[in-house]
Amino acid sequence: MSKIYGIGNPLIDILSNITNDDLNALSLYKGTMHLIDKQRHKELLDYLKTKKLVYSPGGSCPNTMVTLCSLGIPTTLAGGVGKDELADVYRSKLKEIGVKDDLISYDEPTGTSIIMLTDDKERTMNTFLGANKCFDAPNVNFDSLKDAEIFYFTGYMWDTEPQKRAIRKVLAYCKENNIKVAFDIADPFAVGRYRADFLDLITNYCDIVFANSEEARYLFDNYDAYECCKSMGKLTNIAIVKNGKKGSFVSDNRVITKIDVQGASTPVDTTGAGDTYAAGFLYGIEKGCSSETSGKIASFLAGEIISQIGAQFTKEKSEELRKYIEKTYL
Repeated sequence: MSKIYGIGNPLIDILSNITNDDLNALSLYKGTMHLIDKQRHKELLDYLKTKKLVYSPGGSCPNTMVTLCSLGIPTTLAGGVGKDELADVYRSKLKEIGVKDDLISYDEPTGTSIIMLTDDKERTMNTFLGANKCFDAPNVNFDSLKDAEIFYFTGYMWDTEPQKRAIRKVLAYCKENNIKVAFDIADPFAVGRYRADFLDLITNYCDIVFANSEEARYLFDNYDAYECCKSMGKLTNIAIVKNGKKGSFVSDNRVITKIDVQGASTPVDTTGAGDTYAAGFLYGIEKGCSSETSGKIASFLAGEIISQIGAQFTKEKSEELRKYIEKTYL
């Protein structure tokens, strides 16, 4: 039985170190996620052909499901992949970690995300959804969902109509069957595109909501992370606003707690910081921790992930982190 069921975009991350001049040459806005088509995908890879590229299974919700599972919380991942070598690589990774594979294969290429890292440790993502955009409501496996304690998804799901239909069907099911819903807003530009929808989701379906300060600013038109957390906390049971080096705020039934950054960490790659924070928080909730302790676990894990390249921990590192969390926070 999977305690947490996630629908997301399984993507093969393609990481490369670039300069600000490269970003300008490519007309990219730093620190955001850009949806790209096949032609743009080819243009970017052509531009990067002289640079070192690192390939790694990723995607926002998948990163969260993989991290949770590697820490001992059973998870299921649903989404779309192609019938290609990249899909085989992806499924192999899920099997290795132990994540239940509810992926559907389509006659489209497996999605990729070209992640460009600048010297200031910001990441700019260029996502080719590929087979992800095919995942639709009939593809949801309710036999996997029915025993879950939490359903998790991100704002990226709102970028295609089929995925949106799938999420709405699951949300209705969760409401009828008392399954908790956790939602990570995931990207400030997504808020710009779907602000009204997101406010409706948060108010009517979600129990736990994650946002960073910029996403929250777009949502509530306020630059103050504390005030944004207060506003979001009026709409849902647990609201989290991450504020970078300043820590984070957690509102639990309108009681707000400040979570300081846990541990010392030198940023190397911020890819997956939010995904890992969500995993840490949900880990704490599943272990029966308070929202404050869950926030501390989340902050600790986020600090650990940005001190390495890539958005997922190795099996050995996960075991080391699990033991540390059990000793320090549980």
